[in-house]
Order: sequence, then C-alpha cells, then structure tokens
Amino acid sequence: MTSVTIPTVETDRLILRAHRVEDLPEMAAFFAGPRAKFIGGTMTEGECWRGMMRGAGHWVLRGYGLWHIEEKATGKLAGWSGIIHHIEWPEPELAWTLFDGFEGKGVAYEAALAARAYAAQHFGLNRLISLIAPENTRSLALAKRLDATFEGEQTVNGYDCHAYRHPQVEVL
Repeated sequence: MTSVTIPTVETDRLILRAHRVEDLPEMAAFFAGPRAKFIGGTMTEGECWRGMMRGAGHWVLRGYGLWHIEEKATGKLAGWSGIIHHIEWPEPELAWTLFDGFEGKGVAYEAALAARAYAAQHFGLNRLISLIAPENTRSLALAKRLDATFEGEQTVNGYDCHAYRHPQVEVL
C-alpha cells in the first residue's frame, strides 16, 4: 500500500485539508448544480467519488494537489484550492472553487494565497498559472486580486481559458 501524508494548512479563518469520505455529499451537491460548468460540468455522486479518488491520487503521484477548504468557525466545507497538474495541463495550476454561500467573503482569496505560499515554500512551485473560463468573471477578478497577470488564451482539454501568471512568492 502506498501512503502519503497530505499537509494541513491553516489560516486565520480556514483549514486547507485532505479530502474526507464525509465530504462526498457537499461535493455531489456542488457538481449537481450549474456552478460546475466552469470546471467540467455536472457529475453524479459516483463520478464525484471517483473525482475525489483522482484528487487523492494526485497527491501520491505529484506530491501536491488540491485541499478541501474548511471554515474554522463552522466546520463547513467551503470548496477547494491547491495545485493541480493533470497530464493535459501545460504546467502546474493554482486552482480554486467555492461552494454556494461562501462567495464574496474572501474565502477563495485567503485559501489561494495560503496554497500559493505553501506550494512555493514546500513544493518548489512558484510563478504558477491559473486557467480560467473567460465567462467566469468572479475567478477572473480573483486572479487579478491575487496580482496574477493575463498571459493569453489557451485551449486546455477542449476548454477555452484565460491563462493568468501569478507573481513570484518569496521563499523564506
């Protein structure tokens, strides 16, 4: 059996942590709704389960991956953020997604900053990209708030996206 320890990252309000079996209902609810259109479309509960398994495998094969975002005050699952590098991706990507009820509170910003800093410090990943659907105005605004700069348009895995380059993170 292969074992990997997925680090936990804490901010003032959030815990970035490994996926858990009990996260499946929230994942399935998100992927059953219209907001899933920006990340590949709707999925059944079984497809969400397999997606969570792929996420765990990403940590094993790449040594980094996505964390689930847990709100400290409530223990609720707010979404996910972290680094993905699927075989079709041009390079590692800083990604984020929020569940209903968590937008507009700075959660994605706080989680993405923490994931970006951790990736630079512990994984040697710096100047990451974010690949964002052109119609995903909230994520485009967040990329700019994170001081990422527009690099151009790309087609990744059949989806048109805007590539944003994140700034160099100072490694201590």
